[in-house]
Amino acid sequence: MGHFLNRTNKGFQESLNSMIYVDKTGMISYANSVLNTRQKFFCVSRPRRFGKSMAADMLAAYYCCDYDSRAQFKGLKIESDPSFETHLNKYNVIFLNIQNFLSGAKDIAGMIADIKETLLEEMLAEYPDCTFLDSANMFLTLRDIAEQTGKSFVVIIDEWDCIFRVHKNSKEAQDKYLDFLRNFMKDNEAIALAYMTGILPIKKYSTHSALNMFDEVSMTNPKRLAEYMGFTDVEVRGLCERFDMDYEEVSAWYNGYRLGDGLAIYSPKSVVDSMLDHKLFNYWNSTESYEALRVYVEMNLDGLKDIIVELMAGGRKQIKTLGFTNDMVTFSGVDDVLTLLVHLGYLGYDEEESEVFIPNKEVFDEFETSVRAIGWETVADALRASNDLMKATWALDAARVASGIENAHLENAHLTYNDENALSYTLSLAYYTARNYYTVIREMPTGKGFADMVFIPRKRYADKPAMIVELKWNKDADGAIAQIKDKQYFQALEEYKGNLLLVGVNYDKDTRAHECVIEEVSHG
Repeated sequence: MGHFLNRTNKGFQESLNSMIYVDKTGMISYANSVLNTRQKFFCVSRPRRFGKSMAADMLAAYYCCDYDSRAQFKGLKIESDPSFETHLNKYNVIFLNIQNFLSGAKDIAGMIADIKETLLEEMLAEYPDCTFLDSANMFLTLRDIAEQTGKSFVVIIDEWDCIFRVHKNSKEAQDKYLDFLRNFMKDNEAIALAYMTGILPIKKYSTHSALNMFDEVSMTNPKRLAEYMGFTDVEVRGLCERFDMDYEEVSAWYNGYRLGDGLAIYSPKSVVDSMLDHKLFNYWNSTESYEALRVYVEMNLDGLKDIIVELMAGGRKQIKTLGFTNDMVTFSGVDDVLTLLVHLGYLGYDEEESEVFIPNKEVFDEFETSVRAIGWETVADALRASNDLMKATWALDAARVASGIENAHLENAHLTYNDENALSYTLSLAYYTARNYYTVIREMPTGKGFADMVFIPRKRYADKPAMIVELKWNKDADGAIAQIKDKQYFQALEEYKGNLLLVGVNYDKDTRAHECVIEEVSHG
């Protein structure tokens, strides 16, 4: 047993001992399926707080030959898999947390030397009876051990990408590190499986990829491992039942990431903290500062500010992710910045539509904090006034609502205010507070058209009226109300029973005035 070769399995045991443990051992089944194949190298990148280290500890405990981990996996999903017995505790496991090595080294060359020296020392101590072609060469020693003992190696590297975050501007340091990893693992038959995990996908490297043998799994391309990238909807529903939490509210706060075929994924850390504290709260700042987001928003590359405002208003932006070089400084356009924000967890990504969006209330709060810090006063003022606008709507005070929308008008801020779409962004920001009470749906299909904005109260706020908002550009607000009735948009609310507010809003481009009409009806 060493610190890095066949280390203790206590890390996984701590996860099992925790008050909340969600079984992700099905991931081992996939790992077993690619052992000793051309797909044996895979890198899984996902944001902070998404369970990366737990997965690494789990794999180490399963494969490590120095322990009998059978009891740890008793009753878990992998135990019933046909491959369970075949590979349980059959491999030498090298486990490296690159962040730990980096923090203790003066430079990259020193870090690489420390890794080599430490691993070599532990391998020689673990297998003193082996004969070695060159006992001073870590790579050759690893191969000699595999050949003479019949035990291949599983390599697990956690925080693999920290070099690209700490030394983000040093291409020399990054190249040295990538060369080390390539020399360590590429074409190495002694390695049965290599698993790397971090925040960023593998760095695209000059004219070739140093690690092109790796299969990449990421927030933009989860492949077959989507359900292991975070907590699934089914898992969160189960936790809500166990801890007597309102699932609908938990979903509004922490759901929103869509991976693969629309699979809903939640941030594990936020969900766990919410369950244990028995409250809904923004836990993002406990592991990530809004400053990380602010840096990229302030860049305003290719009109990024306009896009951020649209996203905060509930919009989506189609992007191309393939040009991203997988680092934190090389941006050829706004798509690269938005792709990075997906990998950092600040944006969700719809793979089918190639669109990004703000996933949930917790992350929206981070954008709001950044907007205030950056000094986007028009947007910040609209957000601050949102609560008054919501109260005015409930009070059927159409004049006050029109005035509030007028104040939120973004013509002199970031959005070009020249059509109903821009008007809807203004309304979405103006009604920001509504997200605390409602599920807000833009362009909701009704059977006879699309309602511009529909506000459906969540169960916890059943005393609030539902709202259908129809927008008009250079027409009239009464016509908006008439359209709601003529096209029977309220039929989209079949399951809702209670008071319903019909809200018509018009913008006159000549007078630059907003007009509002509110009508209360009983529904169902």
